[in-house]
Amino acid sequence: MENLELQHYPELKLFVMKVGDDFAKIEYTEKENCYYLTHSEVPEHLRGKGIGKALVEKTFDYLHENKIKGIAVCSYIKAIAIKSNKLHMLA
Repeated sequence: MENLELQHYPELKLFVMKVGDDFAKIEYTEKENCYYLTHSEVPEHLRGKGIGKALVEKTFDYLHENKIKGIAVCSYIKAIAIKSNKLHMLA
């Protein structure tokens, strides 16, 4: 999953990873330099391949590198934070 690149579209409040001809995404809302990660989505035929996990972890890394607080609202994002021991990257 290292070759999958995360793109950030702040005007759309969206993180996107292109996977072949498809896209996996995380939507968020923003308040006071804190991103509320509200929804994650991976196309159905790509699920179970680690793409969602890679998307979430790369988003965490982006937030950490840019000193942005993050709050996982989406249950999948929360689960990945716990499993990956990356809760420290979130507010």
